[in-house]
Amino acid sequence: MGFQRARSEEQRAQRREAILATAAAMLDETSVSALTLSELSRRVGLAKSNVLRYFESREDVLLELLDRWSGEWVVELAAAAGTVDPGADVMARIGAFAEVVAHTASARPALLALISAQSEVLEHNVSTQAVLRHKHATLAVLDRLVGVLRGAVPEVGDAAGELCLTIAVLAGAFAAQANTSVSCETAFAADPALQVLRIDLAPMLRGRPRR
Repeated sequence: MGFQRARSEEQRAQRREAILATAAAMLDETSVSALTLSELSRRVGLAKSNVLRYFESREDVLLELLDRWSGEWVVELAAAAGTVDPGADVMARIGAFAEVVAHTASARPALLALISAQSEVLEHNVSTQAVLRHKHATLAVLDRLVGVLRGAVPEVGDAAGELCLTIAVLAGAFAAQANTSVSCETAFAADPALQVLRIDLAPMLRGRPRR
């Protein structure tokens, strides 16, 4: 950005995008809990007080990323679900849809980390208005996801909404459990009997856990 102070709407929009892009890059390197407002401000080249001119808090930045990435994911999912054979039997189509969900979701670990942190972390330290924006964005994504599921497996009928919400929540939960610490990995290696407790993300999302 070739300006010190954002004076126009265009410059303010550019600064918001720079903050979001910096936060997104940080999530490639660190966890949601380790991403601090201080480090985000330092990397984007602004004082914390200036970052807070554009977002209410660190959590507000991350909610915006969650909404954007969720929307991008469901677009990718919709395109990939076009490969589900409409002439196949219902169980085959369910399996094919689950495979698409597993493939597209597991390729977006930062999104899954944000989903996992949504209710416990991201929806705190933000205003009711921010939560309202986020929840409306979530509803739009779920509506699109419901349409994709019904297109692939119309037999789900009215259960599609509940199923899609379950898919999203479980994806975040499985991702959190799959992101084990070094100590956990060492324990798994030391005692093979503990392997039954290991979560492998993609197989769990497919509904076919590793045995």
